[in-house]
Amino acid sequence: MDDFKDEKKAIVKSMFNSIAWRYDFLNHFLSFGTDNLWRRRAIQIISKHKNHSEILDVATGTGDLAIAAMKLDPLKVTGIDISEKMLEIARKKIIKRGLKGKIELLKGDSEYIEFNDYSFDIVMVAFGIRNFSDPIKGLSEMYRVMRYGGLLMILEFSRPVSFPFRQLYHFYFLNILPFFGKLFSKDKSAYSYLPESVMKFPDNEVFMNMVSDAGFINERQVRLTGGITSIYTAIKPQAQ
Repeated sequence: MDDFKDEKKAIVKSMFNSIAWRYDFLNHFLSFGTDNLWRRRAIQIISKHKNHSEILDVATGTGDLAIAAMKLDPLKVTGIDISEKMLEIARKKIIKRGLKGKIELLKGDSEYIEFNDYSFDIVMVAFGIRNFSDPIKGLSEMYRVMRYGGLLMILEFSRPVSFPFRQLYHFYFLNILPFFGKLFSKDKSAYSYLPESVMKFPDNEVFMNMVSDAGFINERQVRLTGGITSIYTAIKPQAQ
């Protein structure tokens, strides 16, 4: 099992290094720009939490969610990712926006987070947790580094359950997205992996049960765009 997890991690790292140069363009193109709206909604939900001074953005990628979190006026946002190429692009964006002192980016494994217990008020992930080789381990690590009363926010693809979104979603994800992904990124496997990973990932109630199993409470799900994506939130309970 550990060999399988290590293999998936290596594949994911290599894949994102390969497509990093086209990642932002394809995100916006393939979602018709809706990905920006999804992130803004996620930040709006986080803004309602009582404390968001120190934020950890897990699987930060090219840093879009970390940059969006600047609207919360945090003391600091720390982003971690295993892909060096994705982080290179994120750093350029942060420097361009004059945010170098507010956002720190580090190479890091989402399932072995190299921070002390109780380090962050908010831990967030956007479109990353389905790529974890061990999502439960990742959730447990996020729980560990979070302060009591802290907020978990996960933005991730989910599968619509109602007509016509379910039918349109399956057709687009399994046919249109891989075609254009391959065309623009020159990486066939990456944009075949994306729909496959979404279809395999446990979403909705099953995923909320995983969040609960990691120790969180008050799990909630907000479905966006007919259920194409979901925002999951939960709280780390106060110490007993």
